[in-house]
Amino acid sequence: MTTTTTTEASLLTAEDLLRLCSEGLRGELIRGVLCETMSAGQEHGEIAMKLGAALLGFVGPRGLGRVMGSDSGVWLEREPDTVREPDVAFFSAGKIPMDVRVTGYAEVTPDLVVEIASPTDSRREVHDKAHMWLSHGVRLVWVVHPDTRTVDAYRQDGDAATLSETDALDGLDLLPGFTCALSTVFGPRPVEERAGQDEA
Repeated sequence: MTTTTTTEASLLTAEDLLRLCSEGLRGELIRGVLCETMSAGQEHGEIAMKLGAALLGFVGPRGLGRVMGSDSGVWLEREPDTVREPDVAFFSAGKIPMDVRVTGYAEVTPDLVVEIASPTDSRREVHDKAHMWLSHGVRLVWVVHPDTRTVDAYRQDGDAATLSETDALDGLDLLPGFTCALSTVFGPRPVEERAGQDEA
């Protein structure tokens, strides 16, 4: 993530960010300062789609809420404005009614957030991001680590667990009955990685 230096007099607003995005610039706003974001690669995108599809396939038919992708944005703070982009987010129907059209950024916090670590992200960075979401009222955060094929699951009550690719994500009391096998999220291991294991 690249941070653009901004003076106090020229802090950007959520409306400015929405305009810049319409002009082709992608990024987040952190207390009025623009932080440009770059594409994170195919693996990142595939994992986001798989998790988004699994969530949507569960909540959609039941009318439980909405699922959004990373380019939607969540407006977290005002004056100065903060707009963050979770890779995947679920909003319960109680927060955003199903019959309400939202054309700008969501102005309520999600109930569930998925963050997928990029190759350049340190574990501390994604840990801090998870706690940022929790501090704003998100009930459940899944941090996906493609390199280790693990997921750190954080709960609002402070409970946390690390899941391996043989485990499954659980909707717990937020989405009772939802499960998603991580083996389907990560897919088969790369051929060269399997070959190395066979030799060992």
